[in-house]
Amino acid sequence: MVQPKKIRVLIVDDSLVFREVLSRGLAADPRIEVVAKASNPFEARDKILETNPDIITCDIEMPRMNGIEFIRRLLSQYPIPVIVVSSVSDAVFDAMNAGAVEFVSKPDDRSSKGVETLVSDLIAKIVIASKVQMRRRPSVQVEERVAQAQFDPSRVIGIGASTGGTEAIYRVLRALPANIPGIVIVQHIPPVFSTMFAQRMNTQTALNVKEAATGDFLEPGTVLIAPGDKHMQLRKVGDRYKVEVSEGEKVSGHCPSVDVLFSSMAKACGDRAVGVLLTGMGRDGARGLLSMRRSGAYTLGQDEKSSVVYGMPKAAYDMGAVAKQLSLDAIPGELVQYLSKR
Repeated sequence: MVQPKKIRVLIVDDSLVFREVLSRGLAADPRIEVVAKASNPFEARDKILETNPDIITCDIEMPRMNGIEFIRRLLSQYPIPVIVVSSVSDAVFDAMNAGAVEFVSKPDDRSSKGVETLVSDLIAKIVIASKVQMRRRPSVQVEERVAQAQFDPSRVIGIGASTGGTEAIYRVLRALPANIPGIVIVQHIPPVFSTMFAQRMNTQTALNVKEAATGDFLEPGTVLIAPGDKHMQLRKVGDRYKVEVSEGEKVSGHCPSVDVLFSSMAKACGDRAVGVLLTGMGRDGARGLLSMRRSGAYTLGQDEKSSVVYGMPKAAYDMGAVAKQLSLDAIPGELVQYLSKR
């Protein structure tokens, strides 16, 4: 019987202890082979040439060259998926912008339980990243017609994403005008990072972005992002929409779950909504998007070529939940064109 090919991993971290901890933890998984370890980006460059890894795990704070600059330089020459392993900091989003496909946070206390959780999370993301097709991503330009569009304030947009989603969401939001109908977003992301992500989108786009809290009303030009450990639902109150966030069991493998948000939008918004399912592993959001479409909503899915992982949008497309499939760069224009006509 032919043994499946192991995923070859290069670990880059300036801490000898942490390199060894990761190496032992990852090597315990039969699907993974740690082919090399490096203490800095310059050593990592040599190891890449020697070992030809499938995946690189990389710290951000390192001597001589930080991880963000390393990722930028690396991906211009070697299209290898990179997973950032770093302390809690919004610098991880700079790394994602530079081209990293995922991130995990180092535990604060470095306890055995914290390290076990980190290794388990990292293994899961390595397996997902091994399926990623690395591609060059063009920049997004906001067209003049987008900025001048007029919209019905009663409309609402729901967006769901997972692997590769933070960068995809940024690219969509950055291309939308400040008067776009209100947007609710579920991105699979850990707590604390969801707050940082919302703050980052608030400063880098024309929209008013915040982490959602129960009682928030959705207004034009506003974006509400689900907290990293809570489900988010939308309710209709009079002629307005109000958000509810709550703890709960995982749905479709996640909390927050895109299916939970989209299902609530199908009930509350009907044909006043637009649903968008972006890059991500698994099936979360597919059933909810189908419910939205059956309720009269317009539904969009990211296409395979522009997705980091064509999982969630493929599941939705295959079950007939997607009315139109588009590249990531085409989605903002489609939203503006569709909503400005209605």
